[in-house]
Amino acid sequence: MGSSDKLKRFILSNAPLILDGGLATELEAQGAKLQGDPLWSARLLHTDPQAIKEAHHRFLLSGADVITTATYQASIQGFIQHLGLSSEQARELLMSGVYLAEETVKAFVSGERRVLVAGSVGPYGAFLHDGSEYSGAYAQEMSIDELKVWHKAQVECLAAAGADLIAFETIPSIKEVQAVVELLREFPDCNAWLSFSCKDEKHISDGSPFIDAVQTACRSPQLLAVGVNCCHPAVVEPLLNSARAALAPDVSWVVYPNSGEDWDTEQGWLKSDQTAGWRPELSHTWVEQGAALLGGCCRIGPAHITALRQQLKGGNTSSDSTSKVLHVAKN
Repeated sequence: MGSSDKLKRFILSNAPLILDGGLATELEAQGAKLQGDPLWSARLLHTDPQAIKEAHHRFLLSGADVITTATYQASIQGFIQHLGLSSEQARELLMSGVYLAEETVKAFVSGERRVLVAGSVGPYGAFLHDGSEYSGAYAQEMSIDELKVWHKAQVECLAAAGADLIAFETIPSIKEVQAVVELLREFPDCNAWLSFSCKDEKHISDGSPFIDAVQTACRSPQLLAVGVNCCHPAVVEPLLNSARAALAPDVSWVVYPNSGEDWDTEQGWLKSDQTAGWRPELSHTWVEQGAALLGGCCRIGPAHITALRQQLKGGNTSSDSTSKVLHVAKN
């Protein structure tokens, strides 16, 4: 893990950095069958790691400054339960998510490009595979210590694999935020961002005010950015406005909404001819509000990221030798 000050300087001096889109979306576009799988894209760490590398490569070609690895729904407990692995095998498989990103980046990047790798950690609700990452209902039955213990196993693996940044994603509960803040103290060399799932223009998914959630997250000096992901693009601007006073001076916003299409627990994403609500020009407002990391989540693919980069940075994508690449492990 790099020093917090160094990473903050990197982010601010190169802002806005372009995140990638939905890794699972891209894997499914190439034929992967993920719908209904309790491990989601993390299963491919075990069954088809080459497909993950190829998806990373396509996002690099799109001009992303941030590449995510397939660890969002990866957990030691999940790998043991659903793949029949031993604890050590599960640990090695989770760490491989970082290694796949590093290998892809090494093969792609040349010259003066700078590459950082971070590890994605989804909420406890993603492990439950019941949609509760969009309600946070499980937190009512769990203590902060229980949530810390569960997250610690994943953070230990990603840090040991050499990740430079941890991305805590789609966090729906203020109690889980408290657990993350406390857990980071046990990893003083870790830097992180934290993004929330939100139910409307002022509240995270468990009903807590977004401003309170941001204020809680900013208690950790290791957080480089805080924000939202996998929400409708239309709620981003009012959410950021609602918590403007709570954002610490040295912390940036991170923003990567989904397409704005509807999700059905039985059918998955209800496809439409156009992405409903996701428009790259919206990013200018988010940058004006202080966003330094911007991208897309579910149903956002490489073509959308290309459009986002052209909107914010212009120029070439895959051959832009002066840009720097920030790799983040997420989905």
